[in-house]
Amino acid sequence: MTLMTQTTWHADPLVWGHGPRLFEAFLEPTCPHSVRAFGKLDDLLAFAGADRITVAIRLQSQPWHMFSGVIVRCILAASTLPGGKESAKAVMAAVAAHREEFEFERHCTGANMDATPAQIIARIEDYSGVAVAGAFAIPDLDREIKWHCKYARQNGIHVSPTFMMGGLVQADIGSRDPVEDWAARLLAV
Repeated sequence: MTLMTQTTWHADPLVWGHGPRLFEAFLEPTCPHSVRAFGKLDDLLAFAGADRITVAIRLQSQPWHMFSGVIVRCILAASTLPGGKESAKAVMAAVAAHREEFEFERHCTGANMDATPAQIIARIEDYSGVAVAGAFAIPDLDREIKWHCKYARQNGIHVSPTFMMGGLVQADIGSRDPVEDWAARLLAV
């Protein structure tokens, strides 16, 4: 009898803080508005307090951002590695800092027309210092990707960035709003 070993993996939830007020940001990693919002999340947590709020990143892959699916998979792959959500955050930060190298001009032209998914993964590894290629190949990693997609759809979210507070979509909150405004709204919910 041959024993088969099944490799198990765990995607660390992209959640920071432990407070009772939940702020969920639905972000597409190469969207300039999502990048702006992503850059404010640590400040929001620091301003409002990790004991008062919880910040969750929900990935919102969008097909007009041509490498969105590959990049989202890289982020979730990173969350399965040592460092978990911090490794995933490092990948998101690297993509945000070098957004133009992961996006197409006008969503359809430019140098990335010749880029392959393997080259995108290599760029992510180079910029983030996180070796995601092995985890990217986890056969059933798509279950985590599907969870993010399903959760967004169940909440009526179709674009990024979109924000939810206390489980309710806040259509009048945007990435240009000051962190202080986000915190005031969140703590008043």
